[in-house]
Amino acid sequence: MTLRHLKSLEERQNLLEKDQRVELKNIRKVLIDREEDIHCENLIGAISLPVGIAGPLELKGENVKNETVYIPLATTEGALVASVSRGCKAITLSGGALVNAHRVGTTRGPVFYTGSIRKSEEFYQWLKRNEKQLTKVAESTSSHLSFKKYDIRTVGSYAFIRFYFDTQDAMGMNMATIASEKMVDYISEKTGFQCLSLAGNFDVDKKAAWMNFINNRGFKVWAEVVISARIVKEVLKTTLGKIFDVWLAKCMIGSAMSGSLGFNAHFANVVAAFFAATGQDLAHVVEGSLGITTMKVLPSEDLYISIYLPAVMLGTVGGGTGLKTQEEARSITGVNTSIELAEVVGGAVLAGELSLLASLSEGSLAKAHKKLGR
Repeated sequence: MTLRHLKSLEERQNLLEKDQRVELKNIRKVLIDREEDIHCENLIGAISLPVGIAGPLELKGENVKNETVYIPLATTEGALVASVSRGCKAITLSGGALVNAHRVGTTRGPVFYTGSIRKSEEFYQWLKRNEKQLTKVAESTSSHLSFKKYDIRTVGSYAFIRFYFDTQDAMGMNMATIASEKMVDYISEKTGFQCLSLAGNFDVDKKAAWMNFINNRGFKVWAEVVISARIVKEVLKTTLGKIFDVWLAKCMIGSAMSGSLGFNAHFANVVAAFFAATGQDLAHVVEGSLGITTMKVLPSEDLYISIYLPAVMLGTVGGGTGLKTQEEARSITGVNTSIELAEVVGGAVLAGELSLLASLSEGSLAKAHKKLGR
């Protein structure tokens, strides 16, 4: 008897305990969702992640309007929640962060074989002439999906397409994949060109790439705040000159020297913890690690800091967002739509950047981890 032949959760648990001579008493206990509500094959239970709360954080957004939010963060890293909370305090005492998110769309990128450069040009022209029909084909797959646009690039005898879809409050990769398959089948039927792969890495899904940085994916998110020199000193325990110097050396010059695609202090830290807490696809932390933190000491002797996240893939419905604990954690934020949640992420990342850069500039990073990270 193998795992794939077992139909129940208990059967799989018992088989593993017997064959591996282990006891799964805690993995058994943690699971609270019904097996039929979980998208995980060969399910044996669940694991727990500590969830901390950062905030309160005051946000002023296009969608989150003048609201005070709390930020759930699932992490095993000591000092992370404390650090983000300190950033939240500094921002809130400064009147709150301005946040803004813009929906770019979920992408899927098939690759076709054309056979020659001339055929690739024919393929390009066919797509151009038939975009309206492709839109109808895509939108026939779901009432919750709309086709936004496409990009195409050809090299030799290969043609790469990047479809963009609005999937409303779902992160939408499954919807985009199903719609793209329908479009690919239609294209192949009408043109005779073979689709080699429904996902040809031109998406670019779950990978670090300049394509996502420049052309964006999911949501692009901005957040900014002006912090007074007094708050920098009293809350962040540093000076304007010190924090600016660390930002310049680390986020700008250090990132350039290393060839990094992220000109930031630690976007991925906050994005990963927030995604885990709210039921997002964790592999999309890759896109969430992209982005730029900017900083400037103003003539008024205040500190301006902003963040830009070019590719945030998240949702409030579908996937793991419906799991009971993740749904509860998301409810803590007080927002309902995916674009609102994206703005909350922007505020959280801004708080994390501000606090970490301050900690590095005052020399307390190791001390904080020594105290809280054990």
